[in-house]
Amino acid sequence: MQAQATVTVRVFTQRFSATRRGARLARYLAVQQLDVWGFPYGGEISDTAAVIVGELAANAATHGRVAGRDFELRLLKLPGSARPGTLRIEVADTRTERRPPAPGTLVPPAPDAESGWGLVLVAALATCWTVLDRPAVGKIVRADLDLPGR
Repeated sequence: MQAQATVTVRVFTQRFSATRRGARLARYLAVQQLDVWGFPYGGEISDTAAVIVGELAANAATHGRVAGRDFELRLLKLPGSARPGTLRIEVADTRTERRPPAPGTLVPPAPDAESGWGLVLVAALATCWTVLDRPAVGKIVRADLDLPGR
């Protein structure tokens, strides 16, 4: 009889008001949770995740906003089999009809543009990212980060 390996998945989920303040709070709490999970403030994983959460939360509060509805942040620390693991960042909103461009179809804005850089940053920093339909209503933007070996 083979012994089964223990697999630990850590999850943090929180809803925020679809406002700029809610987006800032999402970023703050994400970095705080990562510190609890062993990724200290100012470290590479923490800083990278902070940028990704900040951009996705700002997009949810700006472009995915539906009056009276919140957006949701979900962080998952997934174990790896052949690699150390993955940090999955998901931001869900309730706006179905406004979808970001799919990965691979993202066109960067003009070099002097003051907006439109959010998903370009996410694409540059994340190992991979995608847009999914939310089961009830809306969409989920998911970004994964490979975690370093420990």
